[in-house]
Amino acid sequence: MSLGKRTISIGGTVLLGVVLLTGVIVLEAWRDQGPDQNPGYDGAAKSIVTTFKGDPKTSRAFTWYSENANAKGIFQLAAGTDAEELKKNDALTLEAETTVILVGEGQENAVHKVEVTGLRPGTSYIYRVGDGTKQGWSEPAIFATEGMNETAFTFLNVTDSQGETEADFTQWGRTLEKAFEMFGDAKWILHNGDLTEEPEDEEAWDYFFGKAAAWLPRIPLMPVTGNHDEVKGESKRFTSHFNLPANGAEDSAAGTTYSFEYGNAHIAVLNTESNIKGQTEWLRQDLQNSDQAWKIVAIHRPAYGGNRYDKISDWVSVFDELGVDLVLQGHNHEYSRSYPLKNGEITEQGDGTVYVVTNASGSKFNDKKKDKFYHEVHFQNGKQMFAGITIDGNMLTYQAYDVDGNKLDEFVLRH
Repeated sequence: MSLGKRTISIGGTVLLGVVLLTGVIVLEAWRDQGPDQNPGYDGAAKSIVTTFKGDPKTSRAFTWYSENANAKGIFQLAAGTDAEELKKNDALTLEAETTVILVGEGQENAVHKVEVTGLRPGTSYIYRVGDGTKQGWSEPAIFATEGMNETAFTFLNVTDSQGETEADFTQWGRTLEKAFEMFGDAKWILHNGDLTEEPEDEEAWDYFFGKAAAWLPRIPLMPVTGNHDEVKGESKRFTSHFNLPANGAEDSAAGTTYSFEYGNAHIAVLNTESNIKGQTEWLRQDLQNSDQAWKIVAIHRPAYGGNRYDKISDWVSVFDELGVDLVLQGHNHEYSRSYPLKNGEITEQGDGTVYVVTNASGSKFNDKKKDKFYHEVHFQNGKQMFAGITIDGNMLTYQAYDVDGNKLDEFVLRH
């Protein structure tokens, strides 16, 4: 349902606009209830993550799980960074859209999703989630909306955190820790797929979110669907963990294809696991409809990586046709960067597309594949890696580091 057009006062800040929250209502009655009013509550919110869904200047989306399948999902928001504002009567209190998902034999969890719009650009907000009881709230987290005319910004690129055990995901957490040490002002994270080994393994998801809990409630994580996220055409467990743009290709599962914009960049996210042909025209229209200076595409199986995934050759033709600058990829668990490519050949910088695989952010590495004509940089260092990508007007700077903080690759694209 839509709350419609309204003026909401949050911590002394007036938010003007439309608050669109699917299945969400204002629920002041939940404020400061004790556990006796909600005896079904038996644990705190988990797997809290924020994402972009609408305009990053004025909106933000959130997802979290409750181990108690009967738990309500309550969201509170206030302007500023003071947690005391959440306890005031003018804090925004909402009930999330909640569904129930089977996570094991006879075991169900509640999935809670909220999207808030009508926020102010370039503004900090504090929020918490839970069941609405005094004992049931998460720790407050602070996020900031995109500023107006923000054409200088950095985001992180990681891929293949793929793991099963807590030790596996400890490596994922260390990767993010070093990434934010190097790029502390990063605005979001783009993950190129294979978040866990087995999407039905909820314990692995607990580790994935748990080891990244210092960042994911604050910094949007935009995921790509990998072959370990969608298995035999099924991606519901993966997509249940994220509240993503609903603007993807027809006949693709919601949340597996989408696009968003930040600053002067347009990012299209594709799914290499299904509906490949159906995404081609969507991709063409999506890129044509954007007037942003930078065009970036994110996929899992690489068009040009350690090897090539020939099934997506039609996408490559669209990249060539519409001037995609950079394609971020995963899957190969090694590092590779192409020369600028167009029509299957090496071309001049600025007249082609650069394709990168940023190794892996988890514990699994593959042997280095054979060098190909398109490889400008190609290696296996056996360490987790990440990249910081900075766009500043007409210049894009890509810097790849290992988990120890060693810079292993860098390149610059200019318009």
